Amino acid sequence: MEVSLSLPSVDDASEFIGAVKASRSLHHPWVEQPDSTARFAAYLNHVARDDQAAFLLRHDSCGELVGYVNLNNIVHRSFQSAHLGYAAFASHAGRGFMSAGLSAVLDRVFSEMRLHRVEANIQPANAPSIKLVQRLGFQREGFSPAYLLVGGEWRDPECWALLRDEWRR
Repeated sequence: MEVSLSLPSVDDASEFIGAVKASRSLHHPWVEQPDSTARFAAYLNHVARDDQAAFLLRHDSCGELVGYVNLNNIVHRSFQSAHLGYAAFASHAGRGFMSAGLSAVLDRVFSEMRLHRVEANIQPANAPSIKLVQRLGFQREGFSPAYLLVGGEWRDPECWALLRDEWRR
């Protein structure tokens, strides 16, 4: 694999914020990201909770950030599920690194974390993101009107999900 996973830390702040700022045109209007020291610190506090997880994706050859993956609202017991969020950084976009990185995260989700289901909510016009989850085996389950607040507006994402039994089949 050309991508390695790491947990985000305060030491990553400058590089992460720089990558976010350099990738604004790639992400608008799909996602808002930590773009300041204060927002990155809040992000680290948020992902440190028991019901969250976060991974930075780094290119093995150059060591630079490729993107990141967040698992939100992790629920165990009878639900065993999480919501997935992710973003590529412009410096490495379009070269398959997000597929590799997200694949590595999903391996952990379904083996180490023992989750049963992962759900991604994606704007219908975000074709690259939809192609990414399709490549990894996610299935479109439906449409959720006014489900996500992004950029001060309620967005209407498609719901895509992947079950453990379908992963790597």
